[in-house]
Amino acid sequence: MKYISTRGQAPELSFEEAMLTGLARDGGLYLPAEIPVLSRDEIAALAGLPYEEIAFLVMWPYVSGSFAGDEFKEIIARAYAGFGHDARAPLKQLNENHFLLELFHGPTLAFKDFAMQLIGQLFQVALKRRGERVTIVGATSGDTGSAAIEAFRGLDAVDVFILFPHGRVSEVQRRQMTTPADSNVHALAVDGDFDDCQAAVKDMFNDFDFRDGVKLAGVNSINFARVLAQVVYYFSAATSLGAPHRKVSFTVPTGNFGDIFAGYIAKRMGLPIDRLVVATNQNDILHRCLSGQGYFKGDTIPSISPSMDIQVSSNFERALYYAYGEDGRAVAQLMDELKQGGFYVSQGAMEALRESFDSGRVSEEETLATIKSTLEHSAELVCPHTAVGIKVAEDTRAADVPMVTLATAHPAKFPAAVEQASGVHPPLPSRMSDLYERPERVTRIANDLGAIEDHIKRHIAE
Repeated sequence: MKYISTRGQAPELSFEEAMLTGLARDGGLYLPAEIPVLSRDEIAALAGLPYEEIAFLVMWPYVSGSFAGDEFKEIIARAYAGFGHDARAPLKQLNENHFLLELFHGPTLAFKDFAMQLIGQLFQVALKRRGERVTIVGATSGDTGSAAIEAFRGLDAVDVFILFPHGRVSEVQRRQMTTPADSNVHALAVDGDFDDCQAAVKDMFNDFDFRDGVKLAGVNSINFARVLAQVVYYFSAATSLGAPHRKVSFTVPTGNFGDIFAGYIAKRMGLPIDRLVVATNQNDILHRCLSGQGYFKGDTIPSISPSMDIQVSSNFERALYYAYGEDGRAVAQLMDELKQGGFYVSQGAMEALRESFDSGRVSEEETLATIKSTLEHSAELVCPHTAVGIKVAEDTRAADVPMVTLATAHPAKFPAAVEQASGVHPPLPSRMSDLYERPERVTRIANDLGAIEDHIKRHIAE
């Protein structure tokens, strides 16, 4: 399997090369040159299998040229051994034909663990084989950073620097990034919003002297290995509900579009997904775009669902690549227009996007009300992001098609908002009960590319 850039001007790479490279040198995002399709019989055979076996069968066509079969099975086993639920991604029924996919049983209580725990193991094997060391730099709106630090902490071939917006993540999210004592991980609180952090990471990848000098690698969802790992739980959930013999829809609370793009890949692989519904909070650039209002950046408004406080959804570029008929030049033109503020999507591309995606927007008041009503009617305490998904799912779902809403984080990651809505203070799991007592280690830094790059160069392999 070869991997190509969404902008069409970077060399083709193997899976391992694309994973270690992260962002293509033309600024684009890597995608598989072809998307493998599973037959109905192959999909039906996934029903009832352990999560790790489903993961191997779904991902193997993408990685087979880079890892041996037994080696990849061992990597998957190590990745999910630390999850707190044997099903890894269990389904809970909320009401008639509406289900919750719990993705928060990993070590940092968020869906990012499914991808990050896997990619940590993949990096470790690949780098050891190559005898190389890399510097991982990532931006986070809350959950990616803690998942990356947890996955890579203590590894001898990796230095990790995570940028997060100062004052704009929950206390639990911050402490999960700032309390690990391992010397190879570094939390940087940037004076800006998530889009500033994400832009800094992209600028570092496009500064080739810096990129090559520190051997930069990326584990944000710009890395296709992250997306690939998330494809798996669409298959596990859908086959549990009767696929391929009936269609299933998914609603995904998302700001960066990576989690729902994984669903799109699953659909292209043959999974009978009816609708993929984008659920946004008040930072609703994706909903505005899918509603025909163009893709124009606005001001990022802090919310009680901070992981979605994003105005530039990096993975949307991958969806645009397919919507524009895999035309890299068209995508590159759109990304140039985005630097000037935004762009309108062509009629043909909008029609292509709407063949797979719907969307909805949820206010702060509706989010709080949904947390309360979900507890009252379904006995489920959910985080604000999950509540955004539940509200949009209830507003858009068809009565005759099962709807699965992705529960992206444990409610204890956002205790203030959950308690405000429900009157219940969600406790942390026992393994994290001392999180608030652990000493923090964090550097506050200006929203300045030069300052960030200098800090990274000075602190590599401390």
